[in-house]
Amino acid sequence: MPFAEESIYAELARIGKVLASPVRLRLLDLLDQREHTVEELAEASGVPLKNTSAQLQQLRAAHLVTATKEGTRVRYRLADRQVSEFLGRLQDFAEERLADLRGAVAEHLGDPAILEPVTAEELRARLDDPETMILDVRSSAEYAAGHLPGAVSLPESRLREELGKLPVHVEIIAYCQGPYCVVSPRAVELLRHRGYRARPLAGGMTRWNRTGHPVEGVVLRHNNDAG
Repeated sequence: MPFAEESIYAELARIGKVLASPVRLRLLDLLDQREHTVEELAEASGVPLKNTSAQLQQLRAAHLVTATKEGTRVRYRLADRQVSEFLGRLQDFAEERLADLRGAVAEHLGDPAILEPVTAEELRARLDDPETMILDVRSSAEYAAGHLPGAVSLPESRLREELGKLPVHVEIIAYCQGPYCVVSPRAVELLRHRGYRARPLAGGMTRWNRTGHPVEGVVLRHNNDAG
C-alpha cells in the first residue's frame, strides 16, 4: 500500500480505535444527554475517576468532545450535533447487523413487540393531541434542564404514589433519558398493570434531541447547535 494511502487509512482508523471501547461509548452516550463534569461522568458510568479522565482525553484528541473550565471544574460536552447524529446512526446500524445486540437490547429494555415503542416522529405529530399525555419519568433536575413540549414531570420514584391522579382516558407516552434507559419501560409496565394505556418513547430524550425536535427549558448540550 502506498505510504500516502496508508496514512489516510491510519487517520480514518483513529475514530474506529477511539470508539472501540464500551467505556468510551458509554461516556459519549452520557454526554449526548447533557454536559457533565468528570466527577459526574465517573459516578454515572461507575468508572473510577482517573480512568474516566483518561478516556475523556482520548475522546478530546479525536475531536468528539470538548471541555470548558468553570472555576476549578471542567465541564465536558459533545463537540457538536454531528457527533450525536453519528452515534445514533452507529447504534441503529449495529442493531440492524448484530442479532446478539438486538437480543441484548430486548432483554434489557423489554420486547419491542410487546411494549410497542412510539417513534420520535410519531410523537411529534401527536404533541397537540388531547388524547395523548407525555410523561417524563426522569429526575426533576433532568426535566428542568430540558423536556418535551407539554410533558408532565413525574419521576419514577414518585410514580406509584401518584398513579391514581393520572387521567385514564388518554394514552400515556413515557420517556426517560437515553436509548438504553430502563426507567420508561419499567414505568410503562407499571402503568399497564394498573390498567392504563401506555407506551415508551423509543430512544428517549436522546433520540428526540438527535432528530431535531423541539425542547422546552433546554440548556446548552453541544457546541455549534443549530437553533
